Formats: sequence, structure tokens, C-alpha cells
Amino acid sequence: MLKQRVITAVILAILFLTALFTFSSSLWALLVTLIVLQGAWEWSKLAQMRGFIAVAYMAVTLILFLAILMMHFVFHSHLKDPIQILIYVVAAVFWLILVPAWFKYGWNIRNTWLLALLGWILLMPTGMALLGLRAVSPQPWWLLGVMGLVWVADISAYFVGRMFGKNKLAPRISPGKTWEGVAGAMVGAIVYVFWIMSVSGQSQRYSLILFAIVGVALSVLGDLFESAVKRLAGVKDSGTLLPGHGGLLDRIDALTSTLPLAALVLLLMKVT
Repeated sequence: MLKQRVITAVILAILFLTALFTFSSSLWALLVTLIVLQGAWEWSKLAQMRGFIAVAYMAVTLILFLAILMMHFVFHSHLKDPIQILIYVVAAVFWLILVPAWFKYGWNIRNTWLLALLGWILLMPTGMALLGLRAVSPQPWWLLGVMGLVWVADISAYFVGRMFGKNKLAPRISPGKTWEGVAGAMVGAIVYVFWIMSVSGQSQRYSLILFAIVGVALSVLGDLFESAVKRLAGVKDSGTLLPGHGGLLDRIDALTSTLPLAALVLLLMKVT
């Protein structure tokens, strides 16, 4: 299983980096649209949608994201675009307030329409962040930097948790995750940030360390949230698209919580 996971991860990394650095804005937008649609398809299954309802959900998702694409290409140079900020703020409220409340009070949400709305709250801000963070500079270093943080944290948590994990993080939601894994993710993320500061010459920007810690916490929330939804749906993986990894949502769960908030922070910094 580990060998299959590594092979799939390497292939995905090569394909993703090639697209990230070589695709035109239009091709990148098309790729992001496909990512959002695949995520919506997997989410529709988690929300127990079938037949016409699932197709209608996909159609509405496409229409909503095309509207976001239009705003991106028309308004992306206007940093004070209120719609863009509003979408990221909705994501921030969801991840910083509603998801922790979900875990604290053990909400058992099975309503298909409410789950459909939650799927859009997950996917639309993530798609916008994939577009916006790539467009920040001539080269997409901001997007790659944030995604790299999540990847390093995920890998560190996986191996540290396997070697030293004893204390369960959330046994009712995801029995395999441990506090030792979270600690490993924190250490890995901080080392990653120090490396970024050393190669970029920004040795005094220790706010990046705080960003790394918050980013790891958010990535854990994203991972646990998808695990909770999968548990409600009675499935182990969101799909079978990626050998050894499950579905697309299984790979981007931590990004759905980190990318929109990273984009919001960067947007507000530039506005102010």
C-alpha cells in the first residue's frame, strides 16, 4: 500500500508542477474547474445524492464556478473586489467557527440539501484560491509555498504517527490520527518554513512561523472534517480515482481549509 501511495504521489506531483508552471491562465482555469467538478462528484456521493439529484448538483456547481471564473478574469486585478473577499470570509467562518462547533457538539448532519451547501462552501473558495494564489506573482510561488506546507505537514504526520503514535486525536472520527502525528506535522512545517526563509533571504519574517502553526491546525481540521463526513456516509474513501489514496477529496481535504484562508490573509495584507 505504501509503495502504491508513493508512486501515485510522485506522478501527481510531476503532473501538478508541470501544470502549475507551464499552463496558461486559461488552461489553469480549466484544470481547476475539473478539480472542482471531480470534488463535487465525490461529495455528491458522500451526501447520498443519486440519479438526477447528483447530476443537478454537478450542473449547479459548474454554473457557480463559471461565475467565479468570470469574476476572477474580470476583477482579479482589483484587490478590493468585495465578492472575492466575501467568499473567503465565508470559508473562514466555516473553518474557524462552524467546524470546531461541529466537533464539539457532535452534530449528526444527514440532510442532503445542507450537505450540498457544505460541499459548495468547501469547493468554491478552494477553487478561487487555486486561481487567486497562482495569479499573485509572475511565478506561482505563493500557491506552491502554501501547498508545500500542507504536504510537508501531512507527510510528517503520517510517518511520525506510524512510528510513535499512541494518543488518539479523535478516535470517534479518525482512529488512525494521533497527537504525536500532529506534533510531527508542526515540527515538519516549522522546519519547512525555516528552509523557505533561508532560501528566500527573509530571515526576519517570523510571522511565517505563526502562519505555519495556524496552517497545520487548519489542515488537521480539514482532514478531520472530511473523515467525519465519510463516517456519516459509511465509506472509507471519497472515491477510487487515485490508487492508494482514494478519491480526489481524500487528497485535497487539508487544502480546502488552508488555501482559502491563506488567500484571504494575503488579500487583506495587499488591501491594507
